[in-house]
Amino acid sequence: MAQDPAHDIAHLDRVWSNARTISEDAGNRVLLAASYLHDLVNLPKGDSMRHLASRRSAEAAGPILSGLGFQAAEIDATCHAIEAHSFSAGITPDTDEARILRDADRLDALGAIGIARCFSVSGSLGRPLYEPDDPFAAGRDPDDRTWTLDHFRVKLLRLPQDMLTERGREMARERATRMIAYLDALAGEIGTQLPADWRE
Repeated sequence: MAQDPAHDIAHLDRVWSNARTISEDAGNRVLLAASYLHDLVNLPKGDSMRHLASRRSAEAAGPILSGLGFQAAEIDATCHAIEAHSFSAGITPDTDEARILRDADRLDALGAIGIARCFSVSGSLGRPLYEPDDPFAAGRDPDDRTWTLDHFRVKLLRLPQDMLTERGREMARERATRMIAYLDALAGEIGTQLPADWRE
């Protein structure tokens, strides 16, 4: 499991908390196991094999689940949820648990914690906060591989529309609203304005 601050045990706790809130079922063993094992293999951003991390996590989870007494159907369901949670894997979640886990994990990229995690990861990659002449990409194509703020535009603020559960969508919209408020304040402090299309 990754030891960076954005993917530590506290992240797993938050994903499980989000999953419980979405599902309203604190006794779902598949969801509990998937929440805590989904990042067993976490490859760094920019790694050419990053899209395989969720599959490798699912493979690593199988023997653990078997050792914990999970039945074959539960293991299959847990491993599918783990495989399908990843943004980069491109696997369609086919079960309720998989849809809930994907939403629960993506919720942790939004709101106040999402802001903290974004800057933590960008700092570890040595990325500057923003492009000084055009911080919010008003006159250029956003490039989140170079500029931290661009990641909000490229990915984070788009997450609410990609949620698969109604409760997850509601929670995501609330958290995205907090991010917009932060970006508004940041824009004011650096002498510019947040473009209108960032709010869409």
